[in-house]
Amino acid sequence: MNLLEETTKKLEENGHSLSDIVWVGCPDFKMNLEQFFILANKAYDNGYGGEETATDLLVVGEDWWLERHEYDGAEWWEYKKIPTEPDTIELTESLFTGWMGLRKAGDH
Repeated sequence: MNLLEETTKKLEENGHSLSDIVWVGCPDFKMNLEQFFILANKAYDNGYGGEETATDLLVVGEDWWLERHEYDGAEWWEYKKIPTEPDTIELTESLFTGWMGLRKAGDH
């Protein structure tokens, strides 16, 4: 897998392109976009085993970001979007609903 191609594909799947990137880096610092394009244009093994890409790598747009995820060494980009604030306010009795989540907990 080529990281730059994987990044481009994930962006396209979500209606974006490389030109929509605002910054790339990690929570502590950012890098020059041209540097990212050069460094990311490299093949790596995204299959099971150990992670090869930096686990804190972020690609950030205006109201979205890509973050690295892994399971048992397999790695990929996850697309995240800033949630829209709901208009509805509901009384919530507990935040400890486990897998059920807040949405389902209010259904009983």
